[in-house]
Amino acid sequence: MPSDLFTERILKFVNARGYKPQRLQELAQALGIGEDEQGDFRAACKALMKTGRIVLGSENALMLAGPPGKVVGSFRGNPRGFGFIVPDTPNAHGDLYVPAGKTGGAITGDTVAAQVVKRGKRGGKMLYEGRIISIVQRGSSRFVGELRRELSRWFVVPDGNTLHVPITVGDPGAKRARPGDQVVVEIIQYPGEAREAKGVIVKVLGKRGEPGVDTVSIIEQHGLPGEFDEAVTQEAHTVATSYTPRSSAGEDREDLRKLTVITIDPADARDFDDAISLTKRRDGTVELGVHIADVAHFVSEGSAVDREARERSNSIYLPGTVIPMLPEVLSNGVCSLQEQQTRLTKSAFITYDRRARVVKERMANTVIRSTKRLTYERATAILEGKRGRTSAKVVALLKNMETLAKAIRARRLREGMLELDLSDIELIHDDDGRVVDVKPEDTSFSHKIIEMFMVEANEAVSRLLTAVDVPHLRRTHDRPRDLTLVTLRRFLGVLGYSIPADADRFAVQSLLDEVRGKDESFAVHLAVLRSMQRAEYAPARIGHYALASEDYCHFTSPIRRYPDLTIHRLVDAYLHGVFNKPGGLKRCPTESELKELGSQCSANEQRAQAAERELKLVLLLRLLEKHLGDEFEGIVTGVANVGVFVQLKQYLVDGLLRFDHLPDDWWEVDPTHGCVVGQRSGRRITVGDRLKVIISNIHLPTRQLNLALGQPLDGRGASSKRPGGKQAAKPTQQRGKRSGKRGKPRTSSGRKGAKPRQRVKRKR
Repeated sequence: MPSDLFTERILKFVNARGYKPQRLQELAQALGIGEDEQGDFRAACKALMKTGRIVLGSENALMLAGPPGKVVGSFRGNPRGFGFIVPDTPNAHGDLYVPAGKTGGAITGDTVAAQVVKRGKRGGKMLYEGRIISIVQRGSSRFVGELRRELSRWFVVPDGNTLHVPITVGDPGAKRARPGDQVVVEIIQYPGEAREAKGVIVKVLGKRGEPGVDTVSIIEQHGLPGEFDEAVTQEAHTVATSYTPRSSAGEDREDLRKLTVITIDPADARDFDDAISLTKRRDGTVELGVHIADVAHFVSEGSAVDREARERSNSIYLPGTVIPMLPEVLSNGVCSLQEQQTRLTKSAFITYDRRARVVKERMANTVIRSTKRLTYERATAILEGKRGRTSAKVVALLKNMETLAKAIRARRLREGMLELDLSDIELIHDDDGRVVDVKPEDTSFSHKIIEMFMVEANEAVSRLLTAVDVPHLRRTHDRPRDLTLVTLRRFLGVLGYSIPADADRFAVQSLLDEVRGKDESFAVHLAVLRSMQRAEYAPARIGHYALASEDYCHFTSPIRRYPDLTIHRLVDAYLHGVFNKPGGLKRCPTESELKELGSQCSANEQRAQAAERELKLVLLLRLLEKHLGDEFEGIVTGVANVGVFVQLKQYLVDGLLRFDHLPDDWWEVDPTHGCVVGQRSGRRITVGDRLKVIISNIHLPTRQLNLALGQPLDGRGASSKRPGGKQAAKPTQQRGKRSGKRGKPRTSSGRKGAKPRQRVKRKR
């Protein structure tokens, strides 16, 4: 592996908060560098030292260089006026604090340059702060919000937490906008220390709160793609109409049309990109066939459709709507594995022994005809014995799939795979598109069947490409950093649990099993998730930590993910033998090209997830506006210096219970124990406590849900014990002073803000 592949991993590791300088060999061990990679790793370290990005400290330990006199990075603002700069080039100090009055008019997302100044020592460590001296590049010039009028003044209140001040607009009549409309405004003057923000309305989205307006607002706010242009649409139409089963199913494809093959997808799915077959052998082995829509056959590299798919990188699944990566004539048409339709596929065949260990695997270009399209709900009913009119061969296949999936899951758990139980909800819409209720997410084992098979196929393909030494875009998930495990251990201590300082996957696995089904299960599973690094697309052979996989890529969803399409093209080249022919591929992707593509795909994936989370939160808050004053049961998920975050159990959304809405006392945050403590009463509220809370206020522009304390709960609730277990005096009835802490916001434990828990049920 070339040395430049290690550069980012090294910088991310030594830049992490809590990193302690380590010698070269200690750092290599912490990063999991193999013996055959030592040379490239050392070369990367030397290159970083030569450029001054890392230095040798005492005892030859590697560390980041101290902050320079000037820092360039991305600014993250706070409504109270201060902010932080995330440096483009990591340094030993990390994020740089910028006090109020020194932000230079920067807003969240701007790239800024700042002067670094010392502001004294604390605990023997020098502290720094920044003073923004220039805005290198604005992060955004368009904002979405509600148009309002006060007296003769028109202004827009922007949504989200990027811009925290209203935007004054001129005559809105040019766009026929009215008060209460949701609009898109273009900034012509950014806000400053002594100047207001000014803008021009460029689009009217509709009356705020009307069905569909929230969706188009989020699409505009996050810069999501719109309709396909005519060239892309026409090309896709031409490709789709030229397809005929007879002309496409040539001699170079295995004909599996007589094989029993089924798809299992959500009830509202329209694009079916994976199907399953299973064949039992006389020797006791079983062959799993994972058949994936052959999108590469229809989308040529460099074509108009391909360029657009690459730019989009993925389909975006918003509540009630989908923004597809491919035109629907492909994604919902000739590429979709519809029931009883002849379709072209790429198939991964994996043979297992009786303990679900892989004994053989191969790839093939195939043609299939799906025998039956099942929903997850229907598959679950069949497995529970409610067969209905389903054919015997489909029922038999489904039961054999369940048996194999359970065996695969058991094997992967033995290998260290982690399973997080993070419940989710589904929104229920009426005929007009309004959210009227929620229901718990379906977590039946039929979902796990497909998930296990997709994981196995993804792993098999990456193993194949690794074996033939072909660089490819992997799905990487690096191991947690030691410092995040320290944070996790501290949080677990609050709840009475522990893991070793050098915890491996199996220790984490044991912890998850220990708390499963208990009141604090969600809090612990969420804390474990937060301790992990984000999964990304990259060519580096880092492996997938949560899946306990050394080689892993995305192969199973080329209709909705561009990385999968790139893997399909490599598989096609392998099947046609070009890796073994003189000259090989026309041109293999280079490591740098894969890294650039991986960064783009990862960023677009994160954009899509952020848009989905925010829209779901907005729709939930609109639903909860009908419940102002109602009482709900909740769980404390975090504490901060402004109050306590409580998750409503029914809706899985966090709200803020401010100190002003707690019983009169002087409330202090105890970050060590993850609680807030009433200094006079001794009453404490800890992460994991159950409370009854009342919805007191909802502020949609900033996505805030504010709560008040309701009636006490029976059982475990807010405690009247001081940290350490000593019984406190009974709360006094005398009204006292509440917490007056006014520092920089910090969250000592658990959730960082009023965000709903999201976990999209899709195949990994």
